[in-house]
Order: sequence, then C-alpha cells, then structure tokens
Amino acid sequence: MEHKKAFLVVDIGTGNVRAAVVSTGGELLGLARENVQYVKEDDYPDSIYFDPQALWKQINQLVKTVLAKTGAVEILAITATSQREGIVAVDAAGQPLIGMSNHDNRGREWESMIADKDRMYTLTGRYPTALFSALKLVGLRERKSQLWNRVVSFTSISDWVQFQFSGVMGYEHSQASETLLYDVNAKAWSEELCDVFNLPPSLLPPLKSAGTVLGNILSYVAKRLAIAPQAVVVVGGADTQLAIHSLQPDTDDVVVVSGTTTPIIQVVDAYVIDDQQRTWTGRYVDESSFMLEANAGVTGLNYQRLKEIFYPNEPYEVIEKELDEASYSQCVASLGSLVADEDTPLTKGGFIFNAPVSHQLTRGGFVFAILWDIACSIFENYNVLCGVSPHEKDYIWACGGGVQSRKLRQFIANLTNKKVRIRDTYRQSSVLGGAFICAGALGLKPADPQLLEEVEPQNRALFLELYAEWKRARNTFREIR
Repeated sequence: MEHKKAFLVVDIGTGNVRAAVVSTGGELLGLARENVQYVKEDDYPDSIYFDPQALWKQINQLVKTVLAKTGAVEILAITATSQREGIVAVDAAGQPLIGMSNHDNRGREWESMIADKDRMYTLTGRYPTALFSALKLVGLRERKSQLWNRVVSFTSISDWVQFQFSGVMGYEHSQASETLLYDVNAKAWSEELCDVFNLPPSLLPPLKSAGTVLGNILSYVAKRLAIAPQAVVVVGGADTQLAIHSLQPDTDDVVVVSGTTTPIIQVVDAYVIDDQQRTWTGRYVDESSFMLEANAGVTGLNYQRLKEIFYPNEPYEVIEKELDEASYSQCVASLGSLVADEDTPLTKGGFIFNAPVSHQLTRGGFVFAILWDIACSIFENYNVLCGVSPHEKDYIWACGGGVQSRKLRQFIANLTNKKVRIRDTYRQSSVLGGAFICAGALGLKPADPQLLEEVEPQNRALFLELYAEWKRARNTFREIR
C-alpha cells in the first residue's frame, strides 16, 4: 500500500492540546485532542502553571492516537504552534523546569519595575503587563529562587515542543514578540529591554524564522512514535499568526480570529504603534510583515462555558435553529469582553431582561445575547483598529471555532458594514496554517484555501440601534462594584 505523504502539527492552545495529521494537499486526515492540565500556584495571587513533562507525554500519546487513526501515512515534516505568551523554562541539560501559560500572572506584583512604559511600548508594540513572558520570569525569580537558580533559558511552548522533537532550541519571531524582551521593529532581542527586568541576555535562545527547518526528528523520538527518521522539524509560530496564515491574507486585510479570545488583526507592511497605546503590533510569520491587533478578550471562553449550561449535548445546528427563533429584544448581555480604548476591564457582567420574566425568554435568547455581546465587542475593537490604521477593503476575514455560528458572522457583517468571508480552513485554522508552513519549508506547493462563504451586511440601521442598547447595558455593569 502506498503511504499518503503528510505533515504532523502539534497545537497547544489555552484549553487543549491537539495533534493533527494533514496531507500535503491540505486535507485534515486526523486529529486527536485532550485538555491541558494546569495547576494553581499558591505562592502568588493569580498564577497557574503546567508540567512540561506531563504535556510532552500527552503529545506523544496524541501523536500515536492520530497516526493510528490515519493509517498509512508518511510524515514528511513536523511543526508546532501554541498559545501566545506561554513559556517553558529549561535547565543546563535542556530539561524543562516549569511551564507558565498565557493566563499565568505571577509577575503582576512587579509591574511597577517598568519605569518608562512609553519607551517599552515603542520598542515592544504593546503596553506592558504581567500577561507577557518577561514578568512571568521576574515572578519566578522573586519568589521561587531555588527553581530560578536552575533556569538557563526559556522559550515559547511551540518552540519547546519543536526542541523536544529535534534537539534544537530556538525562539520564533512571532512568539518572541510576546516576551517584552524583543524589539519588534528591529526584529531582534534587546539588551535594553533585558536591563529593565534585570534579566541576562544569555537566557534568550537564537531567533528562528517560521518555515525554516531545524533538523531531522531525533532518532529515539522517531522510533517511539513510528515516524520515519528522515522527517524534518519545521519552525512554526504563534497560534493566532498561523490561524491567519491559513487564510492566505493580503496586506491590509483584517481578520477576526474567534477562539478562546478574539483578536482583531490587520496584516500590515510597516511597524505601527498607537499614540494612545490601545493596540499591539507583533511580527507575522513571513519575513517582513507585522500584525496590528486589538483584542476583545475571553469571548470564546464565555460562549463555550455558557453553551455547556444551555446546550450541553446539542450540536451547533440546533443552537443556530433556536437562535433564528429568538427575539432581538429578549435580553442583553455584557460578559466582561475587552474594549481597547477602555482604561479598565469590566469585572462584573450578566444579562438584563424585562421583569417579570417573559414567557418568550428562551435559552436561545440567552445565547443570542452572548453572541451579540461578542459581536459588539469585536465591532468596538475593529473601530479602534481602524482609527490606528484605516481599513478600506469591503470585506473582513474570519476564522476559528467561534465563527462556526453563522449568526455571529451575520452580526459582525451588519455592524461593520463589511462582507464577512470564511475559507474552508476556518474550523482548524491554526493546524492548517502549520501545514502550510511545512509545505513552504519543503518547497512544496501549499494548499489553495477556498472561499467557503461570504456574508453580506443586512439591515444595519436596526443593528446600530441594538448596538446602542448594548452599550447602555455595558455601562450599567461598569457602575457595579
């Protein structure tokens, strides 16, 4: 039997880790997933970590599972993608010591050590907070000295996974953009930024470009996973960037990536910073482009948790049918999504509906309100993005699990007055973006993603009235302490 040639992509998100096999033609042949296991850290007010060795065991098992599912395939290349801001610290022998996720905020107590935040924003393209990797390292140093004394380097989660496969350590540029130690415009590590945090530059691995080959898979790893030893390990990148890459966007295109969080991105060809410091600018996965970003926060996580309450066992088709039957006026939600031009995030949220409770209020009405909250938050951040860098095109791209909802796509189109386009890669966009990266590294013609659907704006005047109602509801929750 002839083996189908394919790529192996490992994707470590905030919620789960996935191993996927994708044919060289871009067909998803198999996927296996499990939840990432996190541990709460009691030595900090807001900290969470993971055991990298346990994660590596999960990855190995998932790879074996997905390869067993797909049958006769020849893996030509392996790559990884992961949550931004997550890192793994390693010792002198290359052994992992601790994994700190993107929602680990152990460095929050030391944010004040950044005296010149304006300079920091100019160099890094983002307002500095404990979200970013440098402050995770500071928190580790300040309160876990015994562990810290063993740390000789660190890298992103995806780069660490590639190190486990290849034995070659590096840090890809789109991931390095999230560290506060990387000069985004200069495309280089910065000694000046290291000095701010009193971190030695020796911690920083060599920078690597997405789509370059690190080397062959380690022989013992190849044997354990039954992968041909000539398979190469390719540098991937951050999950948001690879999701966007699966769409093959043009310069100045805007993309909504609806996952656990919802970044609203414009691909730009020059370094852009916002005088009001509301947006982020990071590196894209090609040689010269940048990603200008506003982010609506944990929208997808809100939706998933409330879906489990209202629709624990029903498929998306049932939800969409009931959404079509829901009334626009049943209730309004504000659930803590972020707006780039607000100084502080909402800490209270909920639903507002008429009292006494109407017999017309259904579970579909609640989910309708959740999706409307997400759409309005996307619209607010899109407007901020356009204020920094105009968007003249008549369409917006969308990808990620959240835009499985056609209702959400329609809401976004109505509010922005732009057509919303999805490609056939939109459901597993970061995985397929990784496959495209592998194809490019091997000099193969990448898959040609096809336009799957384009949603036209409808009845915008009505939806702008509903948007004004949403803003009033949001202000109501803002006043609650």
